[in-house]
Amino acid sequence: MKRIAKFHKVSLEQFKKDWTDTFGPEEVCKIEEIYNQIKLPKRATAGSAGYDFFAPVRIVLAPGEMVKVPTGIRVEMEPEWVLKCYPRSGLGFKYRLQLNNTVGIIDSDYFYSDNEGHMFSKITNDSKEGKTVDIGSGEGFMQGIFVEYGITVDDNATEIRNGGFGSTTK
Repeated sequence: MKRIAKFHKVSLEQFKKDWTDTFGPEEVCKIEEIYNQIKLPKRATAGSAGYDFFAPVRIVLAPGEMVKVPTGIRVEMEPEWVLKCYPRSGLGFKYRLQLNNTVGIIDSDYFYSDNEGHMFSKITNDSKEGKTVDIGSGEGFMQGIFVEYGITVDDNATEIRNGGFGSTTK
């Protein structure tokens, strides 16, 4: 098994900025408490492909509701690898929990962005059965799988990333 990546927390300053930007003003001590309880992603078993991402706070979504979740996590990985993020299988099966972009793609150079490569997840409870999803603080809600990729023989990309969504097409 290749060891190609390492998860880190973003800095407390970056987390405070992104949390406030997402949810509005909150007491600094509350944001620090949330930050201090963030768990790095990990695999549940030796045979698991996915690294579970854990909710930084309790998330309750009625059918049709969505939320953007600042995870507090960044990932440093070798070039030629990508982290693909999906909802945890059980949540997708029971509640049709969806990532709004269907599959989150975290490129290896995102780690070096101005926002420290802070990973967000925007999720929707797409239940067609009227079920409310309730994810406790510290419970897994998303999983990430590292995948190696290749490029075309005539590829000549040299641009440097700085940003998240849409930054590579500007």
